[in-house]
Amino acid sequence: MKSTKNTEKTTLHPRNLHRFGYNFEQLALNYPKLGEFVSINEHNIETIDFSNPEAVKALNNALLITNYEIQNWDIPKDFLCPPIPGRADYIHYLADLLATTNNGVIPEGENVVGLDIGIGANCIYPILGNAIYGWSFVGTDIDENAIQNCKKIIEQNPKLVEAVSLQLQVNSRFIFKNIIEPEDKFTFTICNPPFHSSSEEATKSSIRKVNNLTPNTPKTAKPVLNFGGQNAELWCEGGELGFIKQMIFESAKYPMQCLWFTTLVSKQSNLNTIYKTLNNVAAIHKTIEMAQGQKTSRIVAWTFMTEAQQKAWKF
Repeated sequence: MKSTKNTEKTTLHPRNLHRFGYNFEQLALNYPKLGEFVSINEHNIETIDFSNPEAVKALNNALLITNYEIQNWDIPKDFLCPPIPGRADYIHYLADLLATTNNGVIPEGENVVGLDIGIGANCIYPILGNAIYGWSFVGTDIDENAIQNCKKIIEQNPKLVEAVSLQLQVNSRFIFKNIIEPEDKFTFTICNPPFHSSSEEATKSSIRKVNNLTPNTPKTAKPVLNFGGQNAELWCEGGELGFIKQMIFESAKYPMQCLWFTTLVSKQSNLNTIYKTLNNVAAIHKTIEMAQGQKTSRIVAWTFMTEAQQKAWKF
């Protein structure tokens, strides 16, 4: 007899709906296709093969329908399929950060406006931020196909139509230029930067990742990306560090137009250079540690506003 007991994932944020794992029975009821991928593992617990991109996509669909009231979510082949618990964590930690200058109260509603840098084809941060806290978003990307797919997701979910707008970044050399206009005010920016510095590096990492996920099967030399990913999503010149440094230098041009600039930082070894760059532009910064399972990551957040200016920000 299968076990339905899930161990609490204490590394996830306390408000994260996914702390107690997945109720596959309930999820498959809401999204029957998921049932095709559910099996019993050696511990007698229901699970899916997380190295299979179709299984991961089906799980995401089920989670979005069940927990976030999102219908008809889809992404084109080979685009990044995000792990939802980890993306939800980023949203919850951002909420805590905003509460620090709002008398400890998490600001909710459409007046909290986030700028999602590199929204991808999945639209995941706006979906989660809007579902959990009612926030509004502007999503940007350098890939026209990604923007068009987000548009489809938004059109299929009426509650997102007023909450999320999209903007193509026409010049891939820039991050905020052409996007933040003089009249714009953003409560925060959110970003999952490209991790690698080349296509070759991304491929090697993908092979390693798949082999780690399937330790009992023959090693592969060809990556099938369980979470997918296009070039712009996975790598850029200079890798994660180059991208974040560019973001920091550009952010200094908009010091009073955004309360908190934030980004994920996957490589701990990049932190010292990031801190030096932030100090060079006279930004106040903080680091929020996150962990999902065996993977550790962190959010680096910075602002150019004094404490008094932060507290005066209108949500």
